[in-house]
Formats: sequence, structure tokens, C-alpha cells
Amino acid sequence: MTTDAEGRGEHLHRRAELLATILLAVAAVATAWSSYQSARWSGVQANDYSGASAARIESTRAATEAGQKTQVDVLTFTQWVDAYAKGETRLANFYYDRFRPEFKPAVEAWVATHPLRTPNAPSSPFAMPQYRLAAKAEAATRLAKAEITAAEAREANQRSDNYVLAVVLFAASLFFAGISTKLTIPHQRLAVLSLGWLLFLGTAVWLATFPVTVSV
Repeated sequence: MTTDAEGRGEHLHRRAELLATILLAVAAVATAWSSYQSARWSGVQANDYSGASAARIESTRAATEAGQKTQVDVLTFTQWVDAYAKGETRLANFYYDRFRPEFKPAVEAWVATHPLRTPNAPSSPFAMPQYRLAAKAEAATRLAKAEITAAEAREANQRSDNYVLAVVLFAASLFFAGISTKLTIPHQRLAVLSLGWLLFLGTAVWLATFPVTVSV
């Protein structure tokens, strides 16, 4: 005949078996999902770093191009302004016709200030707001894009690390679930199992705040 104590013990044993089985199942699935997401975010990180590197290369190329164009503008302007100041109209026109299209508006605006007669006139067309280089603007845009993409890569790396930590925590809950099946004293078994469930639920709530990705 089964006593009340034995009945309660058997009831606790069956409950612990069920809870351990459920925890083993859900923790295994959560571990697999976290591993998958960690790998995905690592891929996002790699793609973002690659994009940032490409953008920096393009920025450097555009900045180099802008520097080369500025040198051309300086050289042609130096020759032109010398002829202009000396009143050598034919030679000045020769150089003027060879100004780059981006440079001419700045020269025209500078000439309109009458620099030979106006003491406070800008020192050169390069000081005029009309002097704009598309390559320089492109370099700045590319650099800004590189910084944004690099920041996104760092964020993706952090997300990958968070998922790895979730894997570790879910693995710990699996450990407690497995250990609980080896214990024979019901109350000890439930205590260990409760610790595993507490760890699993806390990690699952934290995991629910993570962004997910299904493609890279």
C-alpha cells in the first residue's frame, strides 16, 4: 500500500520528469536559434565592414582626384592672373578658356569683386563660395557612408556576441535540466530544475529584445 509521502514523492518525480523534458526540448531549440542568429549577424558584420572599406577606398580616390583638380586650377590660375594683372588680354583669355568648368564660376565671381582695386576682396577664387569640387563633395559623402557602415558593422558584431552569450546561457539551462534527471531526492531535483528554468526564462526574455535577421 502506497503512503501519502510516497505518493507525493512519486508526484514530484513525475512533475520533475515532465518539466525536465520540456526544458531540454525548448532550451535545445533556443540554443540552435541563437547559434543561427549569431552566425547570421557575423555575416552582416563581415558585409558591413567590407562595404565600409570599399567606401573608404572610393573616398580616398575622390579626395585624390579633388587634389589633382585643385592643382590644375592653381597652375592655370597663376598663369592667368599674371597675364590679367599685366593687361595681356590675349594671353589671359588663352588661360581663361582652359579653366575647368567647375573653376570658371569662382573666377568670374572673384573678378566681379575687382580684386585689383578692392583691398578687402577675397585673396583668390579658391576663397570664393563658388569654388566647389564635385570630387571633394563625393569624397566627404563616401567617407560619411564608410563611418555609418562601420558603425553598423560594430553593432552587428555586438548582436552576434549577444547571441553567443545567449547560447552559453541556454546551454547552462540544459546542463541543469540534465543534472536534475540524475538526482533522486525530489526536492533537490526540483530545486536544480527550477534554477534551470529560471535561467532559461530570463535568457528567453532577454533574447526577445534582440533584432533578428534571416538573410545576409
